Amino acid sequence: MIAISIYHLCIALCAAPIVLLFEWWRNPLHKIPTIGPSAPLLSYIGAFRFFYHAREMMQEGYTKYKGSTFKVPLFDRWLVVVSGRTLIEELRRYPDDQASFDLASQELLQIKYTFGPEALDDQYHIDVIREKLSRNLGTLLPDVQDEIQHAFDHLIRTEGDEWTSVHVLPIMIQIVARASNRIFVGVPYCRDDAYLKLAINYTMDVVKGNIIMNLTPPLLRPIIARYFIPTAKTKRLTRGIITPLIEERQRSQQEQGANWNEKPNDMLMWLLDEAEGNDSRLRNLVTMLLGVNFAAIHTSGNSVTHALYHLAAQTDYIQPLREEVETVIAKEGWTRAALIKMWKLDSFMKESQRVNGVSSTSLTRLALQDLHLSDGTHIPAGTIIVVAASDTHMDNEYYPDASEFDPFRFSKLREVAGEGTKHQFVSTSVDYISFGHGKHACPGRFFAANELKAMLAYILLNYDVKFEREGVRPENKWVATAIIPDPTAKVMFRKRQQ
Repeated sequence: MIAISIYHLCIALCAAPIVLLFEWWRNPLHKIPTIGPSAPLLSYIGAFRFFYHAREMMQEGYTKYKGSTFKVPLFDRWLVVVSGRTLIEELRRYPDDQASFDLASQELLQIKYTFGPEALDDQYHIDVIREKLSRNLGTLLPDVQDEIQHAFDHLIRTEGDEWTSVHVLPIMIQIVARASNRIFVGVPYCRDDAYLKLAINYTMDVVKGNIIMNLTPPLLRPIIARYFIPTAKTKRLTRGIITPLIEERQRSQQEQGANWNEKPNDMLMWLLDEAEGNDSRLRNLVTMLLGVNFAAIHTSGNSVTHALYHLAAQTDYIQPLREEVETVIAKEGWTRAALIKMWKLDSFMKESQRVNGVSSTSLTRLALQDLHLSDGTHIPAGTIIVVAASDTHMDNEYYPDASEFDPFRFSKLREVAGEGTKHQFVSTSVDYISFGHGKHACPGRFFAANELKAMLAYILLNYDVKFEREGVRPENKWVATAIIPDPTAKVMFRKRQQ
């Protein structure tokens, strides 16, 4: 009896690799070219390599298969990458019931476990960002500018003509967090160290939780999430800080009516108005607030740091940018109209984002049914598809001398008749997809662009900046598809001398 069992076990062990190979061969994804090993089990070696060497793997795929598709391995799935204007436009045009942005984000970020299931039920904060935040940009800019000044004065101390070495990335993230939360929760909470630490760390909590979930078999995820995902603690601590503010505003609303005197015009108030009479929304208000911070802080902090590194590495760009800012501010004051008229500054930020970016991919979609692309690629339902953003932006076909940082590339293009708005920082196209493209383009990009330009303009007007070794910009760091400005780099600051 024991011998028969051992015999059956040996047969099963021998048959398992054959079954795996057969299933692998039958999978339609097998026909899509792979960067790295694609055979069962060996693909995990590729996933490990992609985590540390995504830049080289994406470049290899783009070079070999531009205008078509290739795939790269993640630890829990394949990521299909498309490129070329035709396929980018095709992916953008798919309706949500065929290729879903929302469901792709949920899958890749494991939102059910990292943000919490409540974040899936009612994402009303997106409409608030798209409608209320965008509509109030002009009104809110003076508050943003005031907070930028307050944050720089507090975090970057300079005396006389002495140079001060500043560990830039964490400082820029703190300044973005303060300026953003001036619009999210107002004073004094936007300067509350405990609250800001939670808001800043929430992104890292989500990233850590995402990595844990992607390495965990689906059946075990609810258990592992309960004990090892840090976002639940962050939400609890944030709730303890913000709840008194929420309750105070609810009392004012009840006592004085919907439009009481001195009613705050900020994100928390807009969310409260949308949640009125809806107990579920009120319970999840802090989750929504942290979700807005997740979208705003690190992406903008990385973006302004990327730009500042270019400014410090090539200081000859400072004077023409400074002259433009001074000229426009003298005529317009610190207004949204002034920021719109700063074409060179706008171009500088857009070119920095083109050359660097915060992610090497964009236009993420989950195929909800089998898709058949015009290049002949068959993509089965359940596959996550992305566009090769970084390699698109560094393609000489789309941008002459694409590897060169040309700060006024886009402002020169805007001088051509009829091109004035086409090449703005916030404008998207099949060639420029940092913010996505189409109806799912980042709804907060208008606020982010104003905030980032206001920060860089403030630096230009008030500081001289440089690296100790002028002309040497530190290399970006890649972690899978994320692109991060060197977190160890320091920039020299001093009070502006002329």
